[in-house]
Amino acid sequence: MNSPSIDLSRRRFLRGLGVSLALPALDSILPGPAWAAGAAPATTASGAPLRMAFLYVPNGVNKSLWKPVGTGTDYQLNKSMEALAPHRSELQFITRLGQQNGTAGSDGAGDHARACASILTGARPKKTAGADIRVGVSVDQVAARHLGDQTRFASLELSCDGVRKSGSCDSGYSCAYQFNLSWRSETTPVAPESNPRLVFERLFGSGQPGERQKIFDQRMAQQKSILDFVSDDAKNLQRQLGRNDQQKLDEYLTGVREIESRIQRAERFRELPDPGVGAPAAGVPAKYEDHIRLMGDMLVLAFQTDSTRVATFLLAHDGSNRSFKDEGVSDGHHNLSHHQSDPEKLEKIAKIDQFYVRQLAWFLKRMRETKDRDGRTLLDNSMIVYCSGLGDGNAHSHSDLPVILAGRGGGAFHPGQHLDPVSGTPMNNLYVTMLNTMGVKVDSFGDSTGMLKNV
Repeated sequence: MNSPSIDLSRRRFLRGLGVSLALPALDSILPGPAWAAGAAPATTASGAPLRMAFLYVPNGVNKSLWKPVGTGTDYQLNKSMEALAPHRSELQFITRLGQQNGTAGSDGAGDHARACASILTGARPKKTAGADIRVGVSVDQVAARHLGDQTRFASLELSCDGVRKSGSCDSGYSCAYQFNLSWRSETTPVAPESNPRLVFERLFGSGQPGERQKIFDQRMAQQKSILDFVSDDAKNLQRQLGRNDQQKLDEYLTGVREIESRIQRAERFRELPDPGVGAPAAGVPAKYEDHIRLMGDMLVLAFQTDSTRVATFLLAHDGSNRSFKDEGVSDGHHNLSHHQSDPEKLEKIAKIDQFYVRQLAWFLKRMRETKDRDGRTLLDNSMIVYCSGLGDGNAHSHSDLPVILAGRGGGAFHPGQHLDPVSGTPMNNLYVTMLNTMGVKVDSFGDSTGMLKNV
């Protein structure tokens, strides 16, 4: 019979029929290859995994209430950023970055399509509504190619929008450009998943497709939790863990169950839609904020269990005309973005900006609350980019983009500052820095002119 330490050293999952529940980092479990210091390019000096994620919001911002006042460490948060005050020491506000490949050219209008298509690829999309799409490989997929063999999933793509890969959406550009941030090749987007149930099953289901479907149907029919199928394995593991790890495992399993319960509630209790508005799909919360936070929680779990180290999250596609009635804004976001300096419209845009910033603040709080293998937090060992592909939605400008970099990059970054580089500095300079920090050695990306210094 193997000793407990040998048994534990092989532990990465709790297993049951048709279920494989990845474990978080536990001190009692001896570090395996994915945790060993220096074993993979995407590890910190202390041996923990290094992660990157990109969160995208649409239509630019109200710039007068966005940009911090002052530079360096001596700055003040502007009105739209007030919710980020508790995380100030973990943030870098980077202004004046631009994306040249999103700007207007000989192919005319289509700034919303170009905003989404170019923000992570650093490339200009080919204008077509048909199948002949072409843009470039996105920065997340560059990282995933180098690091994907270290985790179960090379990358994770999330969205709160439906998935569209064809048709015409913006001035003759294919919908594929607006509804996909991640591109595996110049012609192949990596479609994001917007249904929380499908993300949950991807993270925690296992087995052959037929078996997985059978167990899933059984759980649904009997209203069983996924934890019911791994309970025996969990009890066996608990007996081998130290007291602190027993508590960590309990907290983790409680968190998994809480997420599962939220999905189940969305599946059972679907709110009636407003007239003319389609009902959300089964498992998708009717309230937008609930949808964002449910997807964000699963992203935290994916990082916590080292299921992936690379992720994108499209909160809404550029050009989205969603209204925000809970914020007192019944107008569509896209319509408001053409504000023509109207004070009333600008104030409403600021309310939308504040809504999205609150979601970022909530996500960062979850990352800070979750401990990593080396005793630091997930946020310490991550690089989180929050951005939009437009600066001022009224001007459709692709310069001076709203960009926030959160996390310490495993100790490589020095947050707590407003970084204000030379006007026109390419957004892609930031990506060159991030890729090299992840251990992906590149000299350039898109229209970059080098690494972004002093981050």
